Amino acid sequence: MRRLINLKPDRGASFLLGALPFVLLLLVYLVASGARLAENPNDKLLPAFSSFAAAIQRMAFEPDARSGQYLLWADTAASLTRLGLGLGIATLAGLVFGILIGVLPYVRAVFAPLVAVLSLIPPMAILPILFITFGLDELSKVMLIVIGVAPFLIRDLSARVLEMPGELVIKAQTLGASTWQIIVRVVLPQMLPRLIDSVRLSLGPAWLFLISAEAIAATNGLGYRIFLVRRYLAMDVILPYVAWITLLAFLIDFLLRLLNARCFPWLARNAR
Repeated sequence: MRRLINLKPDRGASFLLGALPFVLLLLVYLVASGARLAENPNDKLLPAFSSFAAAIQRMAFEPDARSGQYLLWADTAASLTRLGLGLGIATLAGLVFGILIGVLPYVRAVFAPLVAVLSLIPPMAILPILFITFGLDELSKVMLIVIGVAPFLIRDLSARVLEMPGELVIKAQTLGASTWQIIVRVVLPQMLPRLIDSVRLSLGPAWLFLISAEAIAATNGLGYRIFLVRRYLAMDVILPYVAWITLLAFLIDFLLRLLNARCFPWLARNAR
């Protein structure tokens, strides 16, 4: 039936339609930048693309005069290390506590209310407490990511466990499986791909917590660099850094999607 809801673009049309908003945004920027630069060639709010190229060359391919580092790559390494540690710890906590809360009623009765309350606390509100408790070094930044992401992962995974068909657990018990065997052989294989999806959804908040912590107390990192140069209105540095962070987030999300598709192909088939 020829209705709008039934019309689907092919792969080529999907690509073109997806690229259209980006092309329009680029055109709007070029027009606005050209208009501002025509009035004031030294305008810093909407710099020309040549300014972006010069800033990228300076930050990525020329050593800093003071530190001798290639600042973009040094900042990227520092930020990705913090992000990886924070997400890794949060993912492990989400997997362990999410499964235990979902499977064991006594554990659920003890920890589910606590996790629910922790998930409602704005992580940025406790950032000063983390700085006081853990200092201004790496640990406080990593802990902010853990505290911000882990409760969500725990609640999401425990809810996914409770959504599993009860027949699976009953059949496993009928076959003589212990609680540990049910967790390892029945629950865990079902939850791993769902945990990866939850981590993908947590990438945005994790980056937010990381950038915020680096902006307040750091000596390197992508967030630190953005907030350092803002005082000079250096949009030629800020915008490429924002684009680089977006690209990194996209690549991490793509790799997690690829991991799910390669390791758990049955999940995609069941979703169809």
